[in-house]
Amino acid sequence: MLPTLDELIIALDKGLRTVFGPAQSLRQTPGGKVSEAAMSERERAHAAALMRVNHSGEICAQALYQGQALAARNPRAREALERAAQEETEHLAWTESRIEELGGRKSLLNPVWYAGSFAIGAVAGLLGERWNLGFLAETERQVVAHLEGHLGRLPQADTKSRAILEQMRDDEARHATSAITHGGAELPAPAKLAMRLSSKVMTETAFWI
Repeated sequence: MLPTLDELIIALDKGLRTVFGPAQSLRQTPGGKVSEAAMSERERAHAAALMRVNHSGEICAQALYQGQALAARNPRAREALERAAQEETEHLAWTESRIEELGGRKSLLNPVWYAGSFAIGAVAGLLGERWNLGFLAETERQVVAHLEGHLGRLPQADTKSRAILEQMRDDEARHATSAITHGGAELPAPAKLAMRLSSKVMTETAFWI
């Protein structure tokens, strides 16, 4: 069953809000009460670039889940996707706030990341509940690995950014577990490889642009 016109309009509105509007968080930003550590300009710029990548990753996550939820017809799958999307919105708010604190900027290509990820998510949603949730689980596993890598690349003194990434990592791991619990299928190896390659293009580009 194809999405209704109302669902398409709502999806478009969510997309515009995600890319161009300020994100809101129901939870307090992790590390919000931690004092800002002294860092060199080079360290601050490096941390800001890493957080820009993570912010773009959350833009992609929002798009993926919105696309999957739009195409998903099973209420259980849609509920799991929408719950994950809500926490991804909080991650978006946290990374956006941290970029501003570090004096950085968001990726200029965020509209491109959103459009491409939304299309991928919609295709995944059309494949059925098991593959839809399996795609969600694999996405979250790869994000966890990515965040682990960034935790090792952050300046040692940047405890505020570290607190944000650690909470994001824990949330993403929980999303992956939830997707499998809800019946997600294990994706074939070629699909996992394609996802890693496309993620690598985004992360390396967003670091600079």
